[in-house]
Amino acid sequence: MTHGVCNLTVIPLRKEPAHQSEMVSQVLFGEHFEVIEKSGNWCRVRLAFDLYEGWVSAGQFEPVNLEEYNKLNKEQYCVSFDLVQIMLHENSLFSIVLGSSMPHFKDHTCRLGRTAYRFEGNVKCPEKLQTTKGIVENAFMFLHSPYLWGGRTPFGIDCSGFTQMVYKLAGIRLKRDAWQQAEQGSLIHLVDEARPGDLAFFDNEEGRIVHVGVILPNNQIIHASGKVRIDSLDHHGIFNAESRKYTHNLRLIKRYV
Repeated sequence: MTHGVCNLTVIPLRKEPAHQSEMVSQVLFGEHFEVIEKSGNWCRVRLAFDLYEGWVSAGQFEPVNLEEYNKLNKEQYCVSFDLVQIMLHENSLFSIVLGSSMPHFKDHTCRLGRTAYRFEGNVKCPEKLQTTKGIVENAFMFLHSPYLWGGRTPFGIDCSGFTQMVYKLAGIRLKRDAWQQAEQGSLIHLVDEARPGDLAFFDNEEGRIVHVGVILPNNQIIHASGKVRIDSLDHHGIFNAESRKYTHNLRLIKRYV
């Protein structure tokens, strides 16, 4: 077993090979990976989408061979565009969430290895959808989602998981963590030069990038802080109208489209 694909709704990606370990990210249905290490009933994996690494339980994915893994890497990926929708496998039903990958999708059917899944929901191949308008529309699909460290779904998501999923829906691959995303894209020097869909990054007192959000029209930003919310943005940072104070210090702005 050297490669795998997630065949469940979502599985935790953990820092260490234990269920009690910190969840550093999540793997959504249809996302594939390379197994790079094994320890008991755990596998350390490297995700194909963003090269992020962590531990998953060996019973929570379907093994695939190298040939299938390479096919998945080469094909144009398609994703679910419903907040949550039902998947049919044999005679059982289970749910998948917004942004789940749909490998080999054709005629309402996707395949994971040799297993076929029937899906009647909304599926798009987002490599054709790279527009700033689409990025902003994607961001609003997560509005009011609760904050969850390591989360990537509408039912729990962190700041960089939010921006990564917003851009995944637009056909753009971003890395997993905020500091990694800040190393991608083109630098925008002034807030006044930013446009909707750009990403704003924020640092802490040590100068380390710790937060990110999607810039909206009219000097606003949508970001995951407590929940996915909308606040004001200026050259100082994010201003929370409820607390009447700045909550995040602006470091830089990047553009990817």
